[in-house]
Parts: sequence; structure tokens; C-alpha cells
Amino acid sequence: MSESGNGRNGVRPVTRQFVKYSFFAVDHAWLGLPPDVRAAHKSTLVAEVNSFTDRMLIRSYSTVGTRGEVDFLLWQVADRLELVQQLETAIFSTPMAPYLRTPYSFLAMTRQSQYTTESNELTLLTVKPGEAAYFFVYPFVKSHDWYQLSFETRHALMRGHIATGRKYPNVRINTTYSFGLDDQDFVVGFETDDPISFLELVMELREDPGRPFTVRDTPIFSCIRMDFPDALDTLGGVPGEVSVPAES
Repeated sequence: MSESGNGRNGVRPVTRQFVKYSFFAVDHAWLGLPPDVRAAHKSTLVAEVNSFTDRMLIRSYSTVGTRGEVDFLLWQVADRLELVQQLETAIFSTPMAPYLRTPYSFLAMTRQSQYTTESNELTLLTVKPGEAAYFFVYPFVKSHDWYQLSFETRHALMRGHIATGRKYPNVRINTTYSFGLDDQDFVVGFETDDPISFLELVMELREDPGRPFTVRDTPIFSCIRMDFPDALDTLGGVPGEVSVPAES
């Protein structure tokens, strides 16, 4: 998605992306199906998801054992909203569809932060995931009072917030914006290989002066990065049961 202008910082061409966090749950009845049926279901689902990877970015994560009501996450990044819809349609057209639900689904978009104006600190408008093993995700809502503060006051509060984040360089933040697109204001995702650092960061942010303006920052999802076939195997399948389609 291309547009002209970026708010307070003047007019110039920018490119934004749609970002979708789809958390899927698998009905336990699926586990009672014969192993060969489950293997076929998984193989077809993997093939459908893989067929979109040349048009959009898709990262898969398992939440088995970390969150009770969801089993895996598909983190999707696309230039067009229609691609997100087409992927979801394809998933729910597979034989596994009757056993799938999406208890949580968050839609957002990339945007340049208004609080970091230095050229080397601009929030990236193109999502470029790292290789971290863990991904912590939650929706975030600020209070009405926050938005009634002057920009200068909010900027001053955010400077401290940003400084705290910089103390944990091994935790990479991805902030996406949901205003008008979904119920939350933001969706925040943290990539790291060190969950301890993330825990310490969140604890320190609880003492941030801007914290009283937070209305909601739950539910929090602790996700383990896995190739999609492996993520499906954590549902109870036998490792190696899924045949991964060869790349063309």
C-alpha cells in the first residue's frame, strides 16, 4: 500500500503493509481421527499455506503448552488486505477446516512512529522478522485521556518508554497500528532468544510513568517459532508425519 505523506514529518512517498496475527485452535476431536487422515489433513494445510509464501510473508509459531485456548499462530504480512482474506479462505477450504477455529485474530498496519523522528530510528514500514526462537504478542489499548494530552507531553513520556526498551537490545519490538482496522490501538510483538530479558523488560515497563494510561495489554501470547509442519506436529502428531511440499 503506497501513499503520500507521513503526518508531522512532511510529505514523501511511503509504503505500508497489512499485518495479521491469526491464532488458531484445533478441536480435540481431530486428535481422535486415524493417523493417516490427520497426516493427509496436515499435508494439505501445509501445501495451501506454502502456496501463498511467494505473495506474502508468513511466519508460523506453536502455542501448544504456552496458551490454553490456541494452538498455533500464523503471522502474516501483505501489501494488500485481499491476500490476507484469500489465505484465510484457502485455510478454511481444506479438509482440516471443520476442526479449526480462530479464537483470536488481530489486524494492523505498519506506520512510522511519531515519537522517533531521527532518521536512523524511524519505525520500519516494512516488516522484517528476525530469526529469534520466541515471539511474544499482545494487543494494546491506550486510554482516552492519553490522546487528550499534548503531543509534547506524550513525546516526553514516550522518550522514557523508548529508553527502557533500549536497555534490552536482545529484545526486538514490532509495533503495528490498528486504529480503525480492529478493536485495539496497536498490536505489539517482541522477538527474542531470551525470555528472561523479555520478562525483565515488561516488569520494568510496569513502572513507566505512562503506564496509568494503559487500558489493556492482554491477552499475551508466548509463541515458539517453528516451521509450519513442526508446529502442526506439536498438536499430537508423530514427528515426520507431515510431508512438506517441495519448493518450486
